[in-house]
Amino acid sequence: MLIPMVAFDIIFQIRSHLKKLRMTRQEIKDEFKQQEGDPQLKARIRQQQHEMSRRRMMADVPKADVIVTNPTHYAVALQYNDKMVAPKVLAKGAGAIALKIKEIGAEHRIPLLEAPPLARALYRHSEIGQAIPATLYAAVAEVLAWVYQLRRWKTEGGLKPKQPMNLPVPPALDFAGEDNRHG
Repeated sequence: MLIPMVAFDIIFQIRSHLKKLRMTRQEIKDEFKQQEGDPQLKARIRQQQHEMSRRRMMADVPKADVIVTNPTHYAVALQYNDKMVAPKVLAKGAGAIALKIKEIGAEHRIPLLEAPPLARALYRHSEIGQAIPATLYAAVAEVLAWVYQLRRWKTEGGLKPKQPMNLPVPPALDFAGEDNRHG
């Protein structure tokens, strides 16, 4: 009779000890915060970094040679000079950010070209501060040629250059069906 009581007591003591070792829900949260950082603080830092990045991007818009739009959802600001290997994306945005890019462009008299397939392709397949994809070189070259002709027309006069139409955008890069999703 004594042996079963001792066995029961040992099991009870072990179980009681293990229960004491378990952490409460609050202790688990606190340990996670200590190891990984406070999720709210991390989210606030990410938000501030995103806002700073957006401000930097908007500050680069006045340096653009042209802004390509689709015209309602997307805007991509491009820059090119002879020291660059390829045209570079200075800014891109959808929705309200696209409107802001267009506003800044208008303030600085940057040519605006409505080319929906090209705008969508540039928005989806390019990164800010990077060269455009090689598959879009031909289309962007036509756009830049128009920009340079426009500059010459403004200084020398003559016939106003016509905006490029039907730019060569590979169908694989155009995502016309996703227009209303902003990215």
